[in-house]
Amino acid sequence: MQHLPGHKFSTFNVFGNLLDFSFRSESRNGFHFNVNVLQILNGFSEVFRKDNLYCIWFSYVPFVIVNKAKAVEELLSGNKMIEKSQSYDFLHPWLGEGLLTSGGSKWKSRRKLLTPSFHFEILKEFLPIFNEQSQKETDKEFTDIVLPITLCSLDIICETTLGVSIRAQDNKDSQYVKSVASAGEIVMERSINLFLWPDFIFYNTNMGREFKKHLKILHGFTRMVIQEKKKKLLCGVSDTSKRKRKALMDVLLEHHLETKKCTEEDVREEVDTFAFEGHDTTSLGVSWALYLIGLNKDVQAKLQEEMDRIFGDDIEREITTEDLNDMKYLECVLKESQRLYPSVPFFARYITEDFQMCGYTLPKGSSCFVLSYSLHRDKDVFPNPEKFDPDRFLPENCIDRNPYAYVPFSAGSRNCIGQRFALMEEKVIVSSILRNFTLESLDTRDKVLPVPELILKPSRDMRIKIRKRNRNGQ
Repeated sequence: MQHLPGHKFSTFNVFGNLLDFSFRSESRNGFHFNVNVLQILNGFSEVFRKDNLYCIWFSYVPFVIVNKAKAVEELLSGNKMIEKSQSYDFLHPWLGEGLLTSGGSKWKSRRKLLTPSFHFEILKEFLPIFNEQSQKETDKEFTDIVLPITLCSLDIICETTLGVSIRAQDNKDSQYVKSVASAGEIVMERSINLFLWPDFIFYNTNMGREFKKHLKILHGFTRMVIQEKKKKLLCGVSDTSKRKRKALMDVLLEHHLETKKCTEEDVREEVDTFAFEGHDTTSLGVSWALYLIGLNKDVQAKLQEEMDRIFGDDIEREITTEDLNDMKYLECVLKESQRLYPSVPFFARYITEDFQMCGYTLPKGSSCFVLSYSLHRDKDVFPNPEKFDPDRFLPENCIDRNPYAYVPFSAGSRNCIGQRFALMEEKVIVSSILRNFTLESLDTRDKVLPVPELILKPSRDMRIKIRKRNRNGQ
């Protein structure tokens, strides 16, 4: 690793880059430690912006950071590097070896089994649920948007892919939502603190004991969801006959009941994975988009023009697949929002064999990180990268762009299985709100900073003033 660009680990520099980071929970500028970690890593990417990749050291542990689209393509485009980095091991107590964390033959067989559940025909049949749950958000006013959008997304993922109704929006004190947030924060803090890596140390700390409490709540929730759906299947009560294809929970439980290849614990791993990823990533994606729309009146005006063209004065009509296809500008807005604030700010691969990348040899056993938050700010690809400019994603502006320069859902064979689901859900929620309301974000971007946990979260409440639209203007 010493041949890669970056500060070198040596006998005279045993800390590597550790001294560049402050490990206090709150730094001198008053922000949480994780806020500063992201800004420091983004600073490294700027220092090495002409390099395809670079290496930072946490004492003797090297972390290879992929910095350019060319390197991302070499890492993700083939089928060799599909193993997740060891940094994902800290998720195993929560998610087990589900689709996010597993590797090898288990991941391949599970991906093959579940991919048909996200076929477009299945997603189309979820639209009435998207409409129903999104409409609940337009029936009330709110200022901090993250919690209500999170509850809406949780209702959607449970009623669609998992097949059960939990009415999360009627319970603002959801212990599950709180435990997801707390567990994610703990996993992130543990992953960047070498002293907490050994289990025997971690689980004897207050943080480790708190993590166990949250796991009990999280696993209790998903086991309840599984038992409710399993009971329906065993009693012959199922809605699968109405659909051309089976949803995810139906596939998992039928595979469990009909074969011995899938245990109930295997089902639990996937339900935990999709319950977490399916609501938290999407809800934050929607929240960041609404926040940016509320800051940019010109963008909001163009979006509402698009909504008025599609729906006219009928603000209550359910959204159809044709409507979604017509929302061209909204799609650009959502993509630009994910460029600035990707729901998953980084992901990693484990190097299973010596691997040539951009003229460098990465040795077997190393970990390679794609810091999408910084990749999306490459000035050579996205000029004036901090500007919110949805026109970047107009078709004519994407022609010569390397597709690996923009990877909010990862890329290659291990890309996000639910990315089409997420985009449909985001379009339905955002368009439902904009048909009814005008948004005004109350805090500028320098006040609401991104916090990298498992998901990219805001450093403070996203305060948005919401007013009913005046149909004769604004």
